[in-house]
Amino acid sequence: MRRPVAVAITGGIGAGKTEALQAFARLGAATVSSDEIVHHLLRSDEDVKRAIVERLGDGVLNDGGEIDRGRVAERVFNDREQLAWLEALLHPLVSREYLTWREQLGSLESPPDVSVTEVPLLFEAGSQDNFDVVVVITAPEAVRRRRTKVPLEQRSGRLIDDEEKVRRADYSYVNDGSRRKLEAFVSSVLDDLRAEP
Repeated sequence: MRRPVAVAITGGIGAGKTEALQAFARLGAATVSSDEIVHHLLRSDEDVKRAIVERLGDGVLNDGGEIDRGRVAERVFNDREQLAWLEALLHPLVSREYLTWREQLGSLESPPDVSVTEVPLLFEAGSQDNFDVVVVITAPEAVRRRRTKVPLEQRSGRLIDDEEKVRRADYSYVNDGSRRKLEAFVSSVLDDLRAEP
Protein backbone atom coordinates (compact mmCIF):
# COMPACT_ATOMS: atom_id res chain seq x y z
CA MET A 1 0.00 0.00 0.00
CA ARG A 2 1.48 3.35 -1.07
CA ARG A 3 0.28 6.10 1.25
CA PRO A 4 0.01 9.60 -0.20
CA VAL A 5 2.32 12.25 1.27
CA ALA A 6 0.19 13.79 4.03
CA VAL A 7 0.17 17.61 3.95
CA ALA A 8 -1.55 19.93 6.43
CA ILE A 9 -2.46 23.53 5.60
CA THR A 10 -2.88 25.87 8.54
CA GLY A 11 -2.84 29.59 9.27
CA GLY A 12 -4.89 32.43 10.72
CA ILE A 13 -8.41 33.55 9.88
CA GLY A 14 -8.59 35.28 6.51
CA ALA A 15 -5.07 34.22 5.50
CA GLY A 16 -6.31 32.16 2.55
CA LYS A 17 -6.10 28.54 3.71
CA THR A 18 -9.19 27.57 1.73
CA GLU A 19 -7.84 29.23 -1.43
CA ALA A 20 -4.60 27.30 -0.99
CA LEU A 21 -6.53 24.04 -0.50
CA GLN A 22 -8.48 24.70 -3.71
CA ALA A 23 -5.20 25.33 -5.55
CA PHE A 24 -3.84 21.98 -4.34
CA ALA A 25 -7.04 20.32 -5.61
CA ARG A 26 -6.79 22.01 -9.03
CA LEU A 27 -3.19 20.78 -9.30
CA GLY A 28 -4.13 17.15 -8.66
CA ALA A 29 -3.84 16.58 -4.90
CA ALA A 30 -6.61 14.88 -2.94
CA THR A 31 -8.05 17.43 -0.51
CA VAL A 32 -10.38 17.73 2.47
CA SER A 33 -11.05 20.54 4.93
CA SER A 34 -11.66 20.19 8.65
CA ASP A 35 -14.57 22.56 8.15
CA GLU A 36 -16.23 20.12 5.71
CA ILE A 37 -15.72 17.34 8.26
CA VAL A 38 -17.30 19.45 11.02
CA HIS A 39 -20.30 20.14 8.74
CA HIS A 40 -20.62 16.40 8.15
CA LEU A 41 -20.38 15.56 11.89
CA LEU A 42 -22.99 18.17 12.85
CA ARG A 43 -25.36 16.82 10.20
CA SER A 44 -24.90 13.10 10.62
CA ASP A 45 -23.37 12.18 14.01
CA GLU A 46 -26.23 11.82 16.50
CA ASP A 47 -23.85 11.63 19.48
CA VAL A 48 -22.29 14.97 18.53
CA LYS A 49 -25.71 16.55 18.02
CA ARG A 50 -26.97 15.25 21.36
CA ALA A 51 -23.87 16.46 23.24
CA ILE A 52 -24.11 19.95 21.73
CA VAL A 53 -27.83 20.31 22.49
CA GLU A 54 -27.31 19.07 26.07
CA ARG A 55 -24.52 21.57 26.60
CA LEU A 56 -25.78 24.62 24.68
CA GLY A 57 -29.56 24.11 24.67
CA ASP A 58 -32.29 23.65 22.05
CA GLY A 59 -31.67 27.19 20.81
CA VAL A 60 -28.81 25.90 18.63
CA LEU A 61 -31.28 23.93 16.47
CA ASN A 62 -32.89 25.36 13.35
CA ASP A 63 -36.57 24.91 12.42
CA GLY A 64 -35.77 21.53 10.90
CA GLY A 65 -34.17 20.26 14.12
CA GLU A 66 -30.64 20.37 12.72
CA ILE A 67 -27.64 22.04 14.38
CA ASP A 68 -27.36 25.66 13.19
CA ARG A 69 -23.66 26.51 13.05
CA GLY A 70 -24.32 30.24 13.30
CA ARG A 71 -26.26 29.77 16.53
CA VAL A 72 -23.53 27.54 17.96
CA ALA A 73 -20.93 30.19 17.05
CA GLU A 74 -22.96 32.91 18.81
CA ARG A 75 -22.90 30.86 22.01
CA VAL A 76 -19.27 29.77 22.02
CA PHE A 77 -17.02 32.39 20.43
CA ASN A 78 -17.29 34.87 23.28
CA ASP A 79 -17.13 32.17 25.94
CA ARG A 80 -13.71 30.54 26.23
CA GLU A 81 -14.97 27.70 28.40
CA GLN A 82 -17.74 26.75 25.97
CA LEU A 83 -15.38 27.07 23.01
CA ALA A 84 -12.79 24.84 24.71
CA TRP A 85 -15.51 22.28 25.41
CA LEU A 86 -16.69 22.30 21.77
CA GLU A 87 -13.15 21.97 20.43
CA ALA A 88 -12.44 19.09 22.84
CA LEU A 89 -15.57 17.35 21.53
CA LEU A 90 -14.86 17.90 17.83
CA HIS A 91 -11.06 17.78 17.38
CA PRO A 92 -10.57 14.04 18.05
CA LEU A 93 -13.51 13.21 15.77
CA VAL A 94 -12.24 15.46 12.99
CA SER A 95 -8.77 13.86 13.27
CA ARG A 96 -10.28 10.38 13.12
CA GLU A 97 -12.25 11.31 9.98
CA TYR A 98 -9.30 12.72 8.03
CA LEU A 99 -7.01 9.85 9.07
CA THR A 100 -9.64 7.33 7.88
CA TRP A 101 -10.00 9.28 4.61
CA ARG A 102 -6.23 9.13 4.11
CA GLU A 103 -6.15 5.39 4.75
CA GLN A 104 -8.89 4.89 2.18
CA LEU A 105 -6.91 6.93 -0.35
CA GLY A 106 -3.87 4.73 0.27
CA SER A 107 -5.86 1.57 -0.48
CA LEU A 108 -7.05 2.79 -3.90
CA GLU A 109 -5.72 1.00 -6.95
CA SER A 110 -3.90 4.16 -8.02
CA PRO A 111 -3.73 6.41 -4.95
CA PRO A 112 -2.95 10.11 -5.29
CA ASP A 113 0.66 11.01 -4.57
CA VAL A 114 -0.33 13.86 -2.21
CA SER A 115 -3.24 14.35 0.19
CA VAL A 116 -3.89 17.76 1.73
CA THR A 117 -6.00 18.55 4.80
CA GLU A 118 -6.91 22.07 5.90
CA VAL A 119 -6.56 22.16 9.72
CA PRO A 120 -7.03 25.68 11.12
CA LEU A 121 -5.97 24.78 14.68
CA LEU A 122 -3.26 22.29 13.73
CA PHE A 123 -0.63 23.32 16.29
CA GLU A 124 -3.16 24.39 18.93
CA ALA A 125 -4.74 20.91 18.82
CA GLY A 126 -1.35 19.16 18.75
CA SER A 127 -2.25 17.46 15.45
CA GLN A 128 0.94 18.27 13.52
CA ASP A 129 2.36 14.77 14.13
CA ASN A 130 -0.44 13.35 11.97
CA PHE A 131 1.25 14.87 8.90
CA ASP A 132 4.46 14.52 6.90
CA VAL A 133 4.53 18.16 5.80
CA VAL A 134 3.03 21.38 7.22
CA VAL A 135 2.25 24.42 5.04
CA VAL A 136 1.45 27.70 6.81
CA ILE A 137 -0.45 30.44 4.98
CA THR A 138 -0.18 33.93 6.49
CA ALA A 139 -1.29 37.42 5.47
CA PRO A 140 -0.89 40.93 6.91
CA GLU A 141 -3.57 41.82 9.46
CA ALA A 142 -5.16 44.49 7.26
CA VAL A 143 -5.59 41.98 4.43
CA ARG A 144 -7.06 39.37 6.78
CA ARG A 145 -9.56 41.87 8.18
CA ARG A 146 -10.77 42.63 4.65
CA ARG A 147 -11.25 38.94 3.89
CA THR A 148 -13.21 37.81 6.95
CA LYS A 149 -16.49 38.67 8.62
CA VAL A 150 -15.33 37.19 11.94
CA PRO A 151 -13.64 39.80 14.17
CA LEU A 152 -10.03 38.65 14.46
CA GLU A 153 -9.99 39.51 18.17
CA GLN A 154 -12.60 36.82 18.86
CA ARG A 155 -10.19 34.09 17.86
CA SER A 156 -6.68 35.46 18.00
CA GLY A 157 -6.11 35.50 21.76
CA ARG A 158 -5.86 31.74 22.08
CA LEU A 159 -3.98 31.05 18.86
CA ILE A 160 -0.27 30.49 18.33
CA ASP A 161 1.08 33.53 16.48
CA ASP A 162 2.04 33.38 12.81
CA GLU A 163 5.79 33.72 13.44
CA GLU A 164 5.78 30.61 15.61
CA LYS A 165 3.68 28.69 13.09
CA VAL A 166 6.07 29.65 10.30
CA ARG A 167 9.01 28.52 12.43
CA ARG A 168 7.43 25.10 12.87
CA ALA A 169 6.30 24.71 9.25
CA ASP A 170 8.03 23.01 6.34
CA TYR A 171 6.69 25.63 3.90
CA SER A 172 5.14 29.05 4.44
CA TYR A 173 3.64 31.69 2.20
CA VAL A 174 2.58 35.30 2.78
CA ASN A 175 -0.68 35.47 0.86
CA ASP A 176 -1.02 39.17 0.09
CA GLY A 177 -1.03 38.99 -3.70
CA SER A 178 -3.05 37.38 -6.47
CA ARG A 179 -4.57 33.90 -6.62
CA ARG A 180 -2.17 33.17 -9.47
CA LYS A 181 0.82 33.84 -7.18
CA LEU A 182 -0.68 31.61 -4.47
CA GLU A 183 -1.19 28.86 -7.04
CA ALA A 184 2.43 29.22 -8.21
CA PHE A 185 3.57 28.70 -4.60
CA VAL A 186 1.33 25.63 -4.25
CA SER A 187 2.65 24.26 -7.54
CA SER A 188 6.26 24.65 -6.31
CA VAL A 189 5.41 22.77 -3.09
CA LEU A 190 3.85 19.94 -5.09
CA ASP A 191 6.87 19.80 -7.41
CA ASP A 192 9.09 19.44 -4.33
CA LEU A 193 6.95 16.70 -2.78
CA ARG A 194 6.65 14.76 -6.03
CA ALA A 195 10.41 14.97 -6.62
CA GLU A 196 11.16 13.20 -3.33
CA PRO A 197 11.79 9.46 -3.67
